[in-house]
Amino acid sequence: MKQEPSWDLYRTFNAVLSEGSLSGAARALGLTQPSIARHIDALEEAVGTPLFLRTARGLSPTDAAMELKPFADLMASTSAALRRTAEGRIGQVDGTVRISASEVVGIVHLPAILTRLRRRYRALTIELTLSNAVDDLLKRKADIAIRMVRPEQQALLAKRVGVFPVGLHAHQDYLTQRGVPTSLDDLGRHDLIGYDTETPAIRAVAQRYPALGRGNFALRVDSDVAQLAAIRAGFGIGICQTTIAEADPNLRRVLPDAFSLDLETWVVMHEDLSGSLRCRAVFDVLVTELTVLARR
Repeated sequence: MKQEPSWDLYRTFNAVLSEGSLSGAARALGLTQPSIARHIDALEEAVGTPLFLRTARGLSPTDAAMELKPFADLMASTSAALRRTAEGRIGQVDGTVRISASEVVGIVHLPAILTRLRRRYRALTIELTLSNAVDDLLKRKADIAIRMVRPEQQALLAKRVGVFPVGLHAHQDYLTQRGVPTSLDDLGRHDLIGYDTETPAIRAVAQRYPALGRGNFALRVDSDVAQLAAIRAGFGIGICQTTIAEADPNLRRVLPDAFSLDLETWVVMHEDLSGSLRCRAVFDVLVTELTVLARR
């Protein structure tokens, strides 16, 4: 019977996948490159199949490696969650809490909230991951998530904080040069800013508003922050939160009666963390502060 591979081997495997090279994994883990190579050799021997192809350009993962990747990711996230859980002492708001939020929420709304949170709880450390993907809290990739969709997973504690309205906006200089659209059909003669990758939510919007289909975008980028920067630079017309645009005197909303969406916003936490003093404290602060910012 083969001996079960050490967890260190899987950690090294995950680092090589993430970094794309032995040297990168060595830097990430604080090990030597020969040690990383030995770990990969040992894991390949244990699982009985090559995991990487050695080429002149470096390492290329095999199909077997890609099949193992989700499990290695899960081990890494579970290990990080274990560390965060072990850091906190009973009865004190200290240790680490990992928050997942969209780019716009993380860059525009959260800095002031987290500043006040830190001043209140000086022993608390926050890890913030910015992504438009809906992180699976059940896999413990984060302790708390701020989501712009209603959570449907079981074993989650969720609190609705309200909605963040979004609309079409453009820089005043762009509208001065190109004119103000008077209808959605009129958008066809304008430079539109939108997404590159179509998600189910984006496809739903495109079905409702055909003028905002992917093929009509003059600039396609999946980053909300990059879209906002392009709007502010005067590239064209794009979608952003109305509260953000209202704070910028150079931005003007267009077609408010023809296009308007409300992003329902939730703060979500795994129910297993409800007994964690630090997670509950962060959860409650996020709910309170985002409720003030959002509209009911």
